[in-house]
Amino acid sequence: MRTLTLLKTLCIALVLGLPLSGLAQAWPTKPIKWIIPYTPGGITDNATRMVVQKVQEQTGWNIVIENKPGANSILGADLAARATPDGYTFLTVIGAHAANATLYAGRLPYDVVKSFAPVSLVGIAPLVMVVNNNLPVKDIKELVAYSKANPGKVAFGSSGVGAAAHLTQELFKQVTGADMVHVPYKGTAPALSDLMGGSLQVLTDTASAMMPHVRSGKIKPVAVFSNKRIPGAAEVPTIVESGGPALEGSTWVLFLAPAATPRDIVNRLSQETAKAIRSPELKARFEALGIESVGSTPEQAGKFLDEEIVKWAKVIKAADVKAE
Repeated sequence: MRTLTLLKTLCIALVLGLPLSGLAQAWPTKPIKWIIPYTPGGITDNATRMVVQKVQEQTGWNIVIENKPGANSILGADLAARATPDGYTFLTVIGAHAANATLYAGRLPYDVVKSFAPVSLVGIAPLVMVVNNNLPVKDIKELVAYSKANPGKVAFGSSGVGAAAHLTQELFKQVTGADMVHVPYKGTAPALSDLMGGSLQVLTDTASAMMPHVRSGKIKPVAVFSNKRIPGAAEVPTIVESGGPALEGSTWVLFLAPAATPRDIVNRLSQETAKAIRSPELKARFEALGIESVGSTPEQAGKFLDEEIVKWAKVIKAADVKAE
């Protein structure tokens, strides 16, 4: 009956051209599907599940998470873009979503911006650069000098072409003139293994992935791509403190809905998301992962995504990065 009432309200509003201001009060009347376009266990999955769990505690909503990895997040994003915009499908994206606009220009089955409605920028995770213990450098200044003195001999890894870590390292090369060769991996774990084994010299990734190995002495930290030190990696200097230029590079977690999802619903979820993120419990858990809590409005989330698309488009074109 509640579903029938909601449908009647929607139909009447559409016919009469009335605002849908009552929808958020009636919604949701069934489980909400949440798509994560990555495998379980990574920072994207963990951060999303933390927030969603807290939102469920606050509201009593039933939210079902579905991991749909594949094609550099394109598979999951396409499923969300094609979903009925009725407030029962949402999507988590990270830095790769912004990069895909340029990497796959003209080939995506959806529009990175127009196919979605921004909900909230959840948090930002500045990236940490580390080196293997055999590399004779201790800071950015020495790393750049060493790479120039040893052209073609310093390899940096990433979790894949177009990942935030890859593009941040390309930006670093463009600004500093460092001579480094990119070695893409299928995920961070194999890159870390080669870094600790000595066959890879440099790796940039999230604090949550890097810091356990830094603290165990298996790799050396060089800098964090942020204008300030971050919780979760407080002992790592900023790139400026390490003798480098003022560069920022991060991955981030951002919530989207299919385009044309009723604005009342988008606003309601945005508000509940911000409330969850700002809770002391979740803020502390985010800090431990090296994530700066945000919890933005839909407008702020949209502006942030637009800026990230422009920023990484310049890097991709300058480095002539090609999608795999």
